Amino acid sequence: MNLPGRHSLLWRLAGALALFCLLLVSLHVDVGRELIDATSYLPESTRQTLKGYAREAETTWREEGAAGVDAFLQRLQEREQIWAVVVDQHKDSLSSQTLTAEQAQRLDFVRRLEFPVGRPGGTPTFYIPFSDGNARLVMELPQRLNPRKYNELWELLLQRVLPAVLAVVVAVLLYRLLIAPLAILRRQAAALSAGDLSARLGPQVTRRKDELGELARTFDHMAERLQGTVAFQRQLLRDLSHELRTPLARLRVAGESEQDIEALRQRLVREVEEMEKLVGDALELVWLDTERPSLPLEEVDIVRLWDVLRENAGFETGWPIERMPCELPADCRVLGNLNGLAQALENILRNAIRHSPEGGVVRLAGQREGDQWLLCIEDQGPGVAESELENIFRPFTRLSAARPGGDGFGLGLAIARSMIATQGGHLWAENARPGLRLKLRLKSV
Repeated sequence: MNLPGRHSLLWRLAGALALFCLLLVSLHVDVGRELIDATSYLPESTRQTLKGYAREAETTWREEGAAGVDAFLQRLQEREQIWAVVVDQHKDSLSSQTLTAEQAQRLDFVRRLEFPVGRPGGTPTFYIPFSDGNARLVMELPQRLNPRKYNELWELLLQRVLPAVLAVVVAVLLYRLLIAPLAILRRQAAALSAGDLSARLGPQVTRRKDELGELARTFDHMAERLQGTVAFQRQLLRDLSHELRTPLARLRVAGESEQDIEALRQRLVREVEEMEKLVGDALELVWLDTERPSLPLEEVDIVRLWDVLRENAGFETGWPIERMPCELPADCRVLGNLNGLAQALENILRNAIRHSPEGGVVRLAGQREGDQWLLCIEDQGPGVAESELENIFRPFTRLSAARPGGDGFGLGLAIARSMIATQGGHLWAENARPGLRLKLRLKSV
C-alpha cells in the first residue's frame, strides 16, 4: 500500500486528531497535576488568618485561663464549624475539657502551616504554636480557607467544559479544512448544472495541494472543457446550417430553372455528395471533440504511408508524384493509429494541393528529436497572415483572400489537428518563404 503524498489530507487530519488527543491528555494529566500542585499549600493570607486565631487563643488563655479557652473554642466552632483544641507541649488540653482518646490520636497527625494540605478531598489539621513555643492551637482547616475548595469546579471545567470547547474548535478547523471547500464545490456544481458554464471554484480552492485541490482543479478543467465543447458545438451548428443553405439554394434554383433533366440529375448528385461530405466531416469533428477517443496505437511507417497518400492524391488531382516528394529517412516510424494518421496527413496534403500554384510542389520532410519525430509538410502557396495561423484550424475557416483558389468547407485541418491530438501528437502551422509549413510532432517507435 502506497502512502499518500506529504500534502495529502490524511496527514492534516492525522495531525489535527493527534493534536486534539495530546491536548486532552494534557488537560487531564498535566494541567490537573499543575492544579493540584498549585493548591497543595496554604496561601499566605490563610496562614495569617490561622496565626490570628492562635494569637487570640493565646491572649484568651493568658488572661482568662481555661474558661477563656473554652469560650474561644466555642466562638471558633460557631464561626468556622470545625474541630479545634488548645494543648500544651505535652499534648494536654488547656481548656476545661479533657481530650478523648480519639482527639489525642488526632494530635499525632497534625502538620505545620508550611506543610502540604494533604490528599485531595481530605480535611487537614494544622497546629500553630504560641509565642512561647510551648502551647499551641490545633484546628481543622476551615472549608472557606481550603485552597482546594474550587478544585471540583476546576476539574469540571478541565474534564468537561474545556474538552467540549476544544472539540468545537477542532470541528471548526476541520470544517474550514474540509466542508467549506466542499460547500463551494456544491454551489458551483449547482450553478453549472443550472446552465452557468462560467462557474469555477477559483484560486481559493484550486491552489490547495491536497486532494480537495486536485478535485477543484479537475472540476474547473471539466467546466472549461464543457464550456468549450458547448461553444464549439453551437458555433459548429451555426456554421453547418449556413454551409448547408448554399447547396440547398443552388438545388432550388436549378430545380426552378433547369430544363435539361440529365443536367439537373448531375447537379443533384454533385450537390448531395457535397452535403454528404459536409455532414460527414462535421459529425466526425464533433465526435473527435466530444468523445476524445483513445485510438489503438501501432508502429506506422511514414515513408510508405506517404507513398500511398500521394499516389491517391495524384490520381484524383492529376499531380505527378514527383511534385509530392518525401525527404524523410527510411527509418521514420512513429507510434500512432494508422487510419487516423492517414486521414490527418491526407487532409493536410489535399489542403496543400488545393492552395498550391501551377507547377507547385508539396514536400514532406522531418527529423528525429529525442524520442519524437518532427514532420513538416510544406507547400509553395501564398501562406497566410501571421495572425491567422491558428485560425486555419478552426472549423469552416477559409481564408480565400490569403490563400486563393481554395474550395471545400474548411474542416480538413480542424479534423487533422483533432486526429493528431488523439494520438498524443501536436499539429501547428508556420509561414515558409514561400508557402505554408504544417508541423507534426509524434512519438517515435
